[in-house]
Formats: sequence, structure tokens, C-alpha cells
Amino acid sequence: MSAPRAGAWIRYGEPIREGEVEQAAQRYSVAILQPWETEAARQLKSLNPAMTVLAYQCLSSVRDYEPGPVYTSGVSAAQAEDHDAALPADSPHAWFATRPNGERIQWPGYGGHWQMRHWEPSYRARWIANVVQRFAESPFDGVMADNDVYDDYYALDLPLSDGTTIEDIRATLDEFVPQVGAALNAIGKILVPNVAESRRDPGRWARHGAFGGAFEECWLSWADGHFLDPHHQLMQFDQVSPSSSGAPQVVVARIATDGSQSHTSFRYGLASWWIAGAGRPGGFAATAHDGYTDSPWIEELGWDLGSPKGPVRGRAGRRYRRFENGWAAIHLGPAGSEPLRFRPPAGHVDAAGRPVRSVELAPHEGLVLRAQGATQ
Repeated sequence: MSAPRAGAWIRYGEPIREGEVEQAAQRYSVAILQPWETEAARQLKSLNPAMTVLAYQCLSSVRDYEPGPVYTSGVSAAQAEDHDAALPADSPHAWFATRPNGERIQWPGYGGHWQMRHWEPSYRARWIANVVQRFAESPFDGVMADNDVYDDYYALDLPLSDGTTIEDIRATLDEFVPQVGAALNAIGKILVPNVAESRRDPGRWARHGAFGGAFEECWLSWADGHFLDPHHQLMQFDQVSPSSSGAPQVVVARIATDGSQSHTSFRYGLASWWIAGAGRPGGFAATAHDGYTDSPWIEELGWDLGSPKGPVRGRAGRRYRRFENGWAAIHLGPAGSEPLRFRPPAGHVDAAGRPVRSVELAPHEGLVLRAQGATQ
């Protein structure tokens, strides 16, 4: 079985249900699972060797509710507790981050998630050693490293007790991510960090994605119905383009929806993925906020449009591109702008098999068509 070209199965929510693995092996090109889902990873690689299967690991926090022996961070909460308990008071080598009043920092909205001092060298060393040991002989192809943050998303109330600012956090992740990537590459695994807001720091996407891939969790939008402006959407297009200098090998992109399969952003994000990425290795997903317990699917997600037949075309809010086996178009917006009419090449059909000769797209709508008779 060969992997489809476009679908990503971001599945690190609740436990995997019966039958989901077999279905995912047929539908998706990339999977991101909880790190203890070793048997699911083994099954996916057996059913579809071409699939890229990644294990979730958090760069910036530990979770105190996990029973182990495998954890969503490279360091467990118990290891961090033992380490800090052995230190003298106010040691600069503590692993738990604290506010100026000395309190540890639990992330709002994420009970049991505690901010760690990932800039502390001994923490980094233990994190990397644990992850290398955990995955060296596993069926996973590598790690998706979450919370490669750019801004203060978790109300840390900076600066911290040690004087750390958000600028310091960015700079230290610029050191930590390459250390993790080099260690994983040395054991034949890849690193795919969730690189937040990389468009705001030119070169960050390429730097952090240089060890196998990169994940854009906010592809085109912050939340359901809250889109980046056209300029910043096009900056993301440039990042995922295979022709970009230093473009990561594997790219995963996820657009925000309300979780329904019929949401207009699903096709908008998918069409944008094809137009910008030209079917590059990786995968696209459309989910609700933290909606990583489901298997979002529309028929077009399983299509292989093939290689592009020419560059991206269009101007202002209009973008479209033709492929060997299909055609994709989007209206970039902004919200409130007039709808745009597109005329696909002759001989292209929608998911229901109906010929499409003309279509009107409102802002933030997209369309993916396949060439009539193309094998999918």
C-alpha cells in the first residue's frame, strides 16, 4: 500500500479506538500519536511502510497526571521533582520554572501541565537522553516536538524568577531544538517541531525544521473563523513551498475548524496546501481546537493531484494551480471582500463526480478538483 499524498492523522488525544489504525493506514500519509501508542505505530508501519509515524513529546512542560512508564515529555514530573528536591533552595539549576514570588507555573486551561526551565543545561541533557533511549528501537520514525513557542501563550507572567523573558525563551529554543534534532538524527530518527509563528522570525522555520520536518499547527488561521491576513497567509505559503531555501523535508499543516467535516475551512486549507506545497511530503489536517481524538476526512483528502503543471497563478486574493491529476483554487480574503469567480480547466470534476466549469468562491473558501478519469 502506498501512502496518500495529503492527509495527516493528528491523533494524540484520547486512546485509539478499534479499527482506527487500519483506516488511518489507508487514508493518511503522516500520523502523530501519543508516545506510548507503540503497537499502533508498529501496525501503521506494517500496513503502510511509506507512512511517516511520529511520537508526541513536549519541549516546554511536564504533566503530573501521567502514570508512565512513557511520558509526553522527555522528562517526567517525578524526575523533575526528585531533581529539584535534591538542590539547595534558590538553586539556579532547578528544572521547574517559577514566577517572581516563587510559585511554579501551571498552564491556564491545561491542568497538570507545568512550565519547565528548558534553558537549564542539565534539564536538556536528561530530556535528550530519555528521548533517545525511548525511541531508538521503537517503530516510530521520529518525534513531533510540541510547544516550540514564540510568544507567551500560557500566561507565564514574564519575566520569571530567574529573569527569563520571552526573548530569552525564543533564543534558548533556538539552541535546544537543534540539540534534540541532532541527537535524534544520530539514531536514525527525525524531529518535526511544532514551530509557532515562524513567519515572525525569518529563517526560524528552516532552522527548526532542518532535522526532518516542521509542523504548522495554525495553518492560515488562529482559531475557527479567525484567519491570518492575506500577507501572513502568503508568508506561510512561502515556508511550505518545496522550492523555498532550507525547506523542511516533511511538513505537517493543520487548519482550525469547529471539528465538522463540512466546515468550509477544510477545503480552503487543503486547496491551499496543494497550491503552496505542490504535494510535498507531509500532510494536512483540519480539526477543532485540541481536537486530536478524531479522524477528520473528506473525499478530496485522499486524492493525489500529482506534480504541478506550472507555477501558482493569480493575484490579489485569487490563487490557483493546475496539477497532473487535478486543479485547486482559493480566495485568500480578506473577510468581507467580494466573491471571486474561477473557471477550472475543462475535464475536471468535484468529489461527487460532477463536472465543474465555473465556481464562485467567497473569502476563505477553496476548491480541489480531480481530472476526470484520473486514478486516485
